[in-house]
Amino acid sequence: MPPRVPAIAFIGGGPRTAGVLERLAASRPELFDAPLHLHVIEPYEPGSGRIWRYDQSPGLLLNSTAADVTMFTDASVACDGPSVDGPGLATWAAGVLDGTIGDVPALEPHLLAQLRSLTPTSFPTRQLQSKYLEWFFGRAVRALAPDVTVTVHRDTATAVVPSPILPADAGVDAAAHRVRLASGAEVVADVVVYALGHTDSLHDPESARLAEFAARHGGFHAPPSYTTDVDYSAIGARQDVIVSGMGLAFVDLLVLLFEGRGGRFEERPDGELDYVPSGAEPRVWAGSRRGVPYHSKISSVLQGEAIGRPRYFTAEAVDGLLAEHQELDFRTQLWPLIAKDAGYAYYRELFTGYPSRVLGTWTSFEARFDAVDWYSSAREELVAFSVPDAALRLDLEALDHPLSGCAFADHQAVQRSVAGYIQRDLDLRTSSDHSETLALFTALLFVYMDLGRLVPQERLNARSQQAIHGWWHGFFSFVDSGPPPHRLREMLALHRAGLLKFLGPGMWVRADDSMGRFVAGSFQSPVVVDASAYIEARLPSASVERSANPALADLHDAGWGTEQRLLTSDGAHSTGKLLVSGNHEILSPVGTPQRGLFAVGPWTSGWGAGAFARPNTNAAPFRENDALARRILETLAAATHPTESQLSAF
Repeated sequence: MPPRVPAIAFIGGGPRTAGVLERLAASRPELFDAPLHLHVIEPYEPGSGRIWRYDQSPGLLLNSTAADVTMFTDASVACDGPSVDGPGLATWAAGVLDGTIGDVPALEPHLLAQLRSLTPTSFPTRQLQSKYLEWFFGRAVRALAPDVTVTVHRDTATAVVPSPILPADAGVDAAAHRVRLASGAEVVADVVVYALGHTDSLHDPESARLAEFAARHGGFHAPPSYTTDVDYSAIGARQDVIVSGMGLAFVDLLVLLFEGRGGRFEERPDGELDYVPSGAEPRVWAGSRRGVPYHSKISSVLQGEAIGRPRYFTAEAVDGLLAEHQELDFRTQLWPLIAKDAGYAYYRELFTGYPSRVLGTWTSFEARFDAVDWYSSAREELVAFSVPDAALRLDLEALDHPLSGCAFADHQAVQRSVAGYIQRDLDLRTSSDHSETLALFTALLFVYMDLGRLVPQERLNARSQQAIHGWWHGFFSFVDSGPPPHRLREMLALHRAGLLKFLGPGMWVRADDSMGRFVAGSFQSPVVVDASAYIEARLPSASVERSANPALADLHDAGWGTEQRLLTSDGAHSTGKLLVSGNHEILSPVGTPQRGLFAVGPWTSGWGAGAFARPNTNAAPFRENDALARRILETLAAATHPTESQLSAF
């Protein structure tokens, strides 16, 4: 009988899988020019998957403009596979309208209206993004050769039974895994890729305790969740609701609780917004660790010189550190370089775009800035002399904790401070007079994309891995991954309408059994409120051990995969993420690669880049997709055509 055609199974069919499929098509002629079966296991629509599915509130938007979204591995991406240019979201929308882009299913009238009004600087709806992602998936499938079959299983994977460890010349028949589906069917594959995207976790002990408290007292509690998946109908009109977290999940929550309940925003002659309530809205009391929402996206344009690639956080600098140190420390060795790059971009825009605001020339400042460390008195003295207005000097620590050290006397002081902060943020990020904020944004984005490329994760000490996945990711998200500007204007309108109140920084929440209600306040304010409803407005923390996804839970329970654990001075700590190697192979509890099992996504110990990115930025997810696709093809090639050295090993 002829040999069985090798197969790859993708558990999850969202944009990450679509990106890997595109890379398989690009590199397959070079690495594995033979018949191949692909299986995509996805209960939702392939391409968009669960998170980006069409079936969600039409009021929910991307936090990126149409011009800043692409799925294509363009020529800027430093990868081994060939680049493939293609339309980003803005170009795709124009092409759908003028007919130059085909293979797009008929769109509903409201989506056609969105296409007609879309500009490169628009923030598209997630419904429209779902159609772009589904189109890209179809294009990736069509780019595969005729001898590659793709089968989509609208089903849920529940378990994978891996093959035993066999010699490299055993062939693909012996290397098959069985992927069990919720329907009772099975998929046989030589390579299995877990590409689940964002996944839910079972309640941790604290969330379970709060849920039990709410149920016992007739209240409402929403643990960390994907906002659009939570049923908020139990929250009544004018009911007080405590909300912890003021990031992107909080922005989505406000959309659902206010516009989603029939309210609307009207623009005043002065450009500000008024909120016209429907009467069905609750009253929200919001706070967080910082006490303020994420920074607005930026609508200004650079007035000075273009922003270049990082000047200090470079491959040469990192290689020098790696040569000198066995382990690297993020805070003491890498962050000062990142901070200096942020400062360099920021001050160059001030000097070249607004010379009246500084003393001296950029050439002189640059030469002196090059010679000093970011955390040095010499740098502070240089900036103090060159930038007379202290409000224009970049203070990254104050940026990270804008209300640190503030002691608020009363409720009104908190409201004035947080509302003033939001308005100031809008002024800085939407005014043509402060494009230094755009320079800062761009510099941090370049570093964020380069970090995983330049720094081998295994060369970081445990404290640094915690810092990168925790503080650094949070700081970058706070500064660079915030909502569209009009969402902050809407927050201010809701605040003026008395429907959004601020609790301030250092928020705390407890369940009070004597009252049967949740109580919340801030360590920096005397304000204390109570309510029967409490929403934790943030995404669930990664946890393979407590994963609500059956395939991921089975991987852990069967002992094939394990959570990443970091050994620090105060003991071992689990990150909750699935332990994978640098090339995305799943590692066993003792660190050995599981043959034919790969995983990629935010719940793995990899760098966790997103699924799509800005064009022409050498985007990290596209580099990862390319490396993973080539590794898979090389694995299949080695199994079907083992080399002499592989054969001699057995």
